[in-house]
Amino acid sequence: MANLFDPIPPEITAEIIQVLLSTGIFRLERIVSAGQATPPGEWYDQDTHEWVALLSGGAGLRFEDEAEPRVLSPGDYLLIPAHRRHRVEWTDPETPTVWLALHYPENRGQLSAISFQPKD
Repeated sequence: MANLFDPIPPEITAEIIQVLLSTGIFRLERIVSAGQATPPGEWYDQDTHEWVALLSGGAGLRFEDEAEPRVLSPGDYLLIPAHRRHRVEWTDPETPTVWLALHYPENRGQLSAISFQPKD
C-alpha cells in the first residue's frame, strides 16, 4: 500500500516524477511540483494523450492555441490530446502541487473523457 501524498520532501528543488504503474498500453505518474514551470519559449509536444488531475496545490496550464492559461485547482482534471502543444506556466510555490498523469497511445478513434455535472 502507498499514499499519493507521502513522502513529499519538505523542500523540492526540481519536479518529482514517479511512475506508479506502467503497462504496454499506459503509464500512470505522480508528479510533484513546487513553483516549477516549463522554461520560457518551450512547449511540450507529446506522442501520447495525457489525462491530468490536480490533487493539491495549484497550476496554470496553457495551450499554444489559447491566449491565457487554464487555472487548475484541487479536483480539476483535463485531457491533453497527443501533439497539442502545451506548457505549465506556473505551479504553487507554497503548497506542493500533486498531479496524477495518465499517458496512453494516440489512436484513430474518437477521444473523449467523462464530464461530471453537479446535481442540484
